[in-house]
Amino acid sequence: MKKTIYKYFFHEFIRYFIIIIFALSAVIWTIQAVNLLDLVTDDGHAFRIYFYYSSLTFSKILTKLFPFTFLIATILTILKLEKDNELIILWTSGLNKIHIVNLVFRISLIVVFIHLVLSSFINPTSLNYARSLIKNSQLQFIPSLLKERQFNDAVENLTIFVDKKNEDGTYNNVFIRDEGSVLAQIATGASTIFAKSGYVSKNEKNLVLLSGNIQKTQSDGSINIIKFEKTSINLSGLTSKTISDPKIQEISTLEILRCLLLQYRNENLSQENVNKNEYCRYAENYNDTKIEINKRIGSSVFIPLIGLVCCFLLISRKDKKISSSRKYIYFGIGFIILTVSEVTVRYSGISWNHTAIYYLIPLALLPLCYLLLLRTFKYENLKV
Repeated sequence: MKKTIYKYFFHEFIRYFIIIIFALSAVIWTIQAVNLLDLVTDDGHAFRIYFYYSSLTFSKILTKLFPFTFLIATILTILKLEKDNELIILWTSGLNKIHIVNLVFRISLIVVFIHLVLSSFINPTSLNYARSLIKNSQLQFIPSLLKERQFNDAVENLTIFVDKKNEDGTYNNVFIRDEGSVLAQIATGASTIFAKSGYVSKNEKNLVLLSGNIQKTQSDGSINIIKFEKTSINLSGLTSKTISDPKIQEISTLEILRCLLLQYRNENLSQENVNKNEYCRYAENYNDTKIEINKRIGSSVFIPLIGLVCCFLLISRKDKKISSSRKYIYFGIGFIILTVSEVTVRYSGISWNHTAIYYLIPLALLPLCYLLLLRTFKYENLKV
C-alpha cells in the first residue's frame, strides 16, 4: 500500500518538476540567447560558435532554477492530491502524515544530489568548454567590423572606422589603426591605414581598399608613408578580444577546493603569492574561492528545508479562509528562504566564521521544522 502511494506521489512530483523546470529554462535561455547575439553582430563569430556557446550555458540555467522549481513542484503536488481528495483517503486508510514528510525529504535529497552534480561538475566543464570555443574561434563575418561612424575595436590592438556605408555595399573614408602588427601582411609594427573607399570581397574574407596610404612608424620615430591605388587585407584569420581567460565559475571544483586548502593552511600568505599557485590563478581575492564553492554546494543545503516547509500544507485546517491562503503563505516562506540563501552566500566568503554560519542556518532549521511537523501530526491523532 505504502509503496503504491509513494510511487504515485513521486510520479506526480516528477511530472510537475520536469514541466516547470524546462518551461522556465526555455524562456530564460531564449532571452539569454538573444543577448548573446552580440557574439555574431559585434564580435564577428560564426553562427555555429554562437549556437554551441549559448547551448552550453543551458546547464547553468537548470542549476539556478532547481531550488525554485522544487519549491513549486512540491506545493503543486500536495495541492493536487488535496484537491482530488486523495490525501483524505490516505489519512482515513491509516497512513500517518509523517510518512509523506519523510517521502518529501527523501525526494529533496535526490534533488540535492542532482543539483550538486550539475553545479560542481557539469557546469564548470560546460562553461569552460564554451569559453574555449570563443577563444579558439576566428572571425567569420567581416562586415560586422565595418559599422558606419563607429570605432570598432572587437579585435585586440586593431581599430576600424568607416565614415559611410553606401547602398551598393561600398564604404567611404576607411580608417584602420593597427597597434600591434595585427595586419602583419600589410606592415609590421604600429601602422595607420587611410583609404578613400573600400568594399568587402564576395567571400567576405578580404577588405579591399582603394586610393589610400599606409603610415608606418619606424624605430627611430620617423613615419614611412606608402601610397596605394588598391590593396587587399585578409581579415578572416583574426580573433576577437572577447574575454577568453576562464572565470572562476568555469574552474573545476577540485581546483577551487585545493585553492581553499592552500588559503586555509597559509592564512598569512599574501594574495600575490596565493595567485601564483596553479590552483588559485583565477581567484581575484581570498573571498572569491569561498563564495564560489558556497554557491556550488551551499544552495543545495537549503533544498531539504524548503521541502519541509512545503509539508506544513499537510496540516489540517478547519478555517476555510486560512486553508485557502496557506499555499501562498508557505510559498512566500519558501521563496524568502531561497532569497536569503542567495543574499547570504555573497557574504559567506568574508571569513570562515561567516561560511560556517551560512551552512548552520539551514542545518539548524531542518530538525526544528521536522520536530514541529512530528509534534503537530501526533496531536492530530492519526493512526500510524
